[in-house]
Amino acid sequence: MWNLFNCYLSGRHEFSAWCEPGAVFLRCIHCGKRSSGWALDQKPQRKTAPVTPTHVHVPPARVPRVLPFTRAASR
Repeated sequence: MWNLFNCYLSGRHEFSAWCEPGAVFLRCIHCGKRSSGWALDQKPQRKTAPVTPTHVHVPPARVPRVLPFTRAASR
């Protein structure tokens, strides 16, 4: 009861998030005061055909090259 009375006297509401179909808003848990909230309109989705690649380039696997090592090259 005190919380409800305190809401009306001080205007300090204890808000929490609430949802309804198509809207989200803040609502006081004691007195029920609501904010204007946010409208959640479902946007129409574009229907697109699935993309099928016509040509996929796969690079060849790299084979490690072994270079000959001579002692003369290390000097």
